[in-house]
Amino acid sequence: MTMSKLFTPLQLGRLALNNRIVIAPMCQYSAENGCTTDWHLIHLGQLALSGAALLTIEAAAVLPEGRITYADVGLYSDACEAALARTLDGVRRWSNMPIAIQLAHAGRKASTEVPWQGGAQIPPNRANGWQTVAPSAIAFEEGQTPPAALDQAGLAAVRDAFAQAARRAARLGLDAIQIHAAHGYLLHQFLSPLSNRRDDGYGGTLENRMRFPLEVFEAVRDAFPAERPVTVRVSGTDWAEGGWTIEETVAFAKALEARGCTAVHVSSAGLTPAQQIPVGASYQVPLARAVKAATTLPVIAVGLITDYEQAEAIIGTGDADMVALARAMLYDPRWPWHAAAHFGDRVAAPNQYLRSQPRQLRHLFDLGKE
Repeated sequence: MTMSKLFTPLQLGRLALNNRIVIAPMCQYSAENGCTTDWHLIHLGQLALSGAALLTIEAAAVLPEGRITYADVGLYSDACEAALARTLDGVRRWSNMPIAIQLAHAGRKASTEVPWQGGAQIPPNRANGWQTVAPSAIAFEEGQTPPAALDQAGLAAVRDAFAQAARRAARLGLDAIQIHAAHGYLLHQFLSPLSNRRDDGYGGTLENRMRFPLEVFEAVRDAFPAERPVTVRVSGTDWAEGGWTIEETVAFAKALEARGCTAVHVSSAGLTPAQQIPVGASYQVPLARAVKAATTLPVIAVGLITDYEQAEAIIGTGDADMVALARAMLYDPRWPWHAAAHFGDRVAAPNQYLRSQPRQLRHLFDLGKE
């Protein structure tokens, strides 16, 4: 019998989840021309054996110029789709964990070097660099090449690219889509008044700043099978004066709810180098709590959630419906196993690993569930 809230099942729309642990999308900067490689098979494969409820594939750019780096995953071509199909075939052969994908466009934060090479912007006239685009021609940092402001044709192209990527995700049999509207990337750039200085119908008022992200959501929702969830990741605040606020996030979440959004994943920041983040355990949970209190949407909390009792408290108090782990899962890919052992619960495990179950935890694994 389940003893903890963390290991109670949940319905995300029509998608049945075994527990409340989500593996958040984590960029690996290991793709080739937008195509997943053997690294992704190894990386996603091990996480798919973790006992979590849902695995989310890293940000997949909907256009080549929407990649954060030249080594990012994309879902904008037949080659990208075929490569991801190969990766998914390998993962699914050994795991039945539901798999989602995050669809994204980096906007003005695109065209950068991989993090372990410094992560600096690469100018468009250099190898592996290109001209970035954004709501307004405002660079992310001083000294960077400013982005080109998207015109009406550019907006339509981005919106159509999100929809086309959603159709590719459907063909790949992915169980859910998460639209990336957080961390200072393109859709967040439209939301925040710090990066959106447009004077047309896509800038100025909150209603106007939300317009393009909502159009993208509607395009993705229309392109993806109705029975499969479409969720959105948001930054609850910019943590900067004059920036995007939690009150605006709540308004955006309500607008998404009215359009059929399945869940909201609440993160924060990433929009400006001027951000002042009060980093600490569960520091973003109050943002998730605010969205949950104002909507009926399932809410996912994320950010420095590393402890089992901490995760249990977030679910148990009703601050969020699920917790998402990223770096904690990289550090401990068996985190859900260990959490289940801590609470005396059960977790799915592959047959090949059943004999790893400690003698004192002989009821830890749900046989035949992986």
